[in-house]
Amino acid sequence: MKGEATRRQVLAGGSLAAGAAMLGGCGENPIPGTLAGADWQRGHLLRDRKFPDPTGPIEDIGVVIAGGGVAGLAAGWRLAEARFSSFRLFELEDSTGGNARSGANAISPYPLGAHYLPVPNCEATALRYMLKQFGMIVGEENGVPVYDPYQLCADLEERLLWRGRWHEGLFPQQGLDAGTRVQRNAFDARMAQFRTATGRDGRPAFASPMALSSADPRFRELDALSFATWLDGQGFTAPTLRAYLRYCCRDDYGSEPEQVSAWAGIHYFAARRGWAAGGDGDRELTWPEGNGRLVHLMAGRIRSHIASAHSVFRVRQEGDGALVDVFDHRAQTSRRFRARTVVIAMPHFVAAPRVVPWIATGDFDPRGSYQYAPWVVANVTVSRPPEGKGVPLAWDNVSTASEALGYVVATHQSLSRDAGPTVLTWYLPLSKESPEQARKMLMTRRLAQWQAIVRDDLLAMNPDLTGAIRRIDVWRWGHAMIRPSPGFLSDPARHAAIASPPPILHAHSDMSGLSLFEEAHYRGVMAAEAALTHLDHAFESLT
Repeated sequence: MKGEATRRQVLAGGSLAAGAAMLGGCGENPIPGTLAGADWQRGHLLRDRKFPDPTGPIEDIGVVIAGGGVAGLAAGWRLAEARFSSFRLFELEDSTGGNARSGANAISPYPLGAHYLPVPNCEATALRYMLKQFGMIVGEENGVPVYDPYQLCADLEERLLWRGRWHEGLFPQQGLDAGTRVQRNAFDARMAQFRTATGRDGRPAFASPMALSSADPRFRELDALSFATWLDGQGFTAPTLRAYLRYCCRDDYGSEPEQVSAWAGIHYFAARRGWAAGGDGDRELTWPEGNGRLVHLMAGRIRSHIASAHSVFRVRQEGDGALVDVFDHRAQTSRRFRARTVVIAMPHFVAAPRVVPWIATGDFDPRGSYQYAPWVVANVTVSRPPEGKGVPLAWDNVSTASEALGYVVATHQSLSRDAGPTVLTWYLPLSKESPEQARKMLMTRRLAQWQAIVRDDLLAMNPDLTGAIRRIDVWRWGHAMIRPSPGFLSDPARHAAIASPPPILHAHSDMSGLSLFEEAHYRGVMAAEAALTHLDHAFESLT
């Protein structure tokens, strides 16, 4: 609309990543920090299948879990809850957690990726059970969960830098013309309709976990077109509204609205019906280390079953069980296990066809049409909290004039959050480039270049931080999250993984097409329960 500026217009001269990389360098003191990320060298060993043959006797075991992200940890946690102990979880990295991992320094723990969990829906039974076990749900009111207030995001939750001032929330409330207000209200009303809609199969149109959503064609047909195309068709074209919806797609999916299925775009708004007493249903659970708190608690429950720095590089069925070949990166040797059940809890592009070639049978490409969104996450240590004109510092701080998604404040949940040093976790999904171009950028750009990008973006948002930046640690995610592109719901490779029977089961958020904690947790728990059934182990289902 006339008089409004979008992120695209502000950045029309080139992307933040391309432009800011030219800044800094000559005559400036280097900023302390590290450049790290997922272990691509171990990943490439798996890609190239450069592992020695197993030696020693075959080891018998009940369940092998291949992958220690959220889904793999959830599967192991569920097995432990059922008092089943004959299992091992193998993780390629030196630590588990996937893109929910965290780090820490002398100031605070901080996230390296996912940093919050929405209060779960009523249908997320297994997730609520786990949160209760962790002491995060502390009781009930008339049968509705009561959450520990210290686990919920403290005020102020979000603020937006809009026309030189910080405003509460992530959508501008001032300076909008009448047409934009009409479109925003119409969009909210449309999402409210989807949120309460029910399919002919009696299921909610959009649920979380997504597997519990309606299969009604009138909703599933939304998967055939992009979110941007659907928005155009509905007349939701106001630049400020579209900039906000672009932020939402990039925040949850690391992708542009043109790259996201309309079903997935609507799911972001329509599937969240948090179930909690005291009006807390629309809030988030968060911690200084983000979702690192959750994966740490899950891993702690099964610590003795975890073998990090191990790559599962070959799985093949043998009778009603499977042979599993595993490489120990520290010992540089391979072992073979005979498992009654295997849970493949690794990304689909790794599993098929490199690790589980049997899935390649059929008249479709076993790799599917999956694409993965690359991200950069920077943890910036500052000697004082940011300030700025307008509302005070929030947990999540976003600028309309930035290509980045802003920053969250690690010490926001602390009683001392208003003074002293803190850590700001800054996020940038590389969504404007193709995934291949973005991954090349990740591999070739030096630490100082990334630090310049982060520093200049932060100072554009908060000039008051001049002289306060003490350290910038950069973390790269080459395959951070699955992209829910148009057609992902009907992808035959996705359906083959979901329908895979024992002894080889699949468990990863890729099966949902949505890289969300609640999706990965659900897939892990479902795989564990299928494994227990296959093993004829007595248990009580949580789902």
